[in-house]
Amino acid sequence: MFKGKTIVYTSGTFDLFHYNHLRMINYARALGDILIVGVSTDELVSSYKAKPAIPFDERMQIIEALKTPDLVIPQHTLDHTETVKKLNIDAFVVGDDWFGKYDYLKNLGVEVFYFPYGMGVSTSNLKKSIHDSYAETLLHQQKAKPDLK
Repeated sequence: MFKGKTIVYTSGTFDLFHYNHLRMINYARALGDILIVGVSTDELVSSYKAKPAIPFDERMQIIEALKTPDLVIPQHTLDHTETVKKLNIDAFVVGDDWFGKYDYLKNLGVEVFYFPYGMGVSTSNLKKSIHDSYAETLLHQQKAKPDLK
């Protein structure tokens, strides 16, 4: 807390920004007075999964363009201990695909909220859908070409 204001932190890769990203950020905004959003760097993301499709600088600009965050910062690590201490974070919000991973923050006096994505959109699902759709398009294009023999 800073000057009586509740500070909320949420973070993510925010690759192929979609509706569930927006829902989580808006949920985090509703929990406090000041919202800080961390955007994972390409190097951080690449340390635990495939490199994002959208470069870090562009993902930062997308989040900065939203009206809900008060501050957007780069996220270089999945350990949020220092961020919580340096920025006086009161609450932390992350998608429920990380359930239990950030419970250690409770020992620092931080309320941890795992936002339920449910069965909705995810970046992984979007990438698969785009890939499958493109593969099908290529297959149809090959079948549609006339035989010039």
